[in-house]
Amino acid sequence: MKSPAASPNYVGLVKFLVQPFLESPESLSVDCEVSQALQRVWVRIAFDSTDKGKVFGREGRNIQAIRTVIAAAAELAGQSVYLDIYGGGSQSRDSTSFDEEQEERILPPKSKERESNIPKPVVKPRLR
Repeated sequence: MKSPAASPNYVGLVKFLVQPFLESPESLSVDCEVSQALQRVWVRIAFDSTDKGKVFGREGRNIQAIRTVIAAAAELAGQSVYLDIYGGGSQSRDSTSFDEEQEERILPPKSKERESNIPKPVVKPRLR
């Protein structure tokens, strides 16, 4: 049986992955808690809420990619990892997972301008 590798530097890895998306990288706060007995790691991040859209990306693609990289590093070390995202660096909010954040998203209403550009179907009278 293989012995697990040393625990990765999760704080450094998360900073490396998330900071490029932030307008103010110094707002990023990363906290890491490792349970050796359970082989589990909890990583909590917080940043300015104005950068939330960039970090999450379209349909959550960016944050999902970040989670995948962190999970791969944890798997190599024989650990499982949980990433919690907090509302903002300056505000205190309850931690929420990615799924909860995705449920909070509301699509913007369609503009009347776009609706008016859609051609109307032409109805021709039937001849008998």
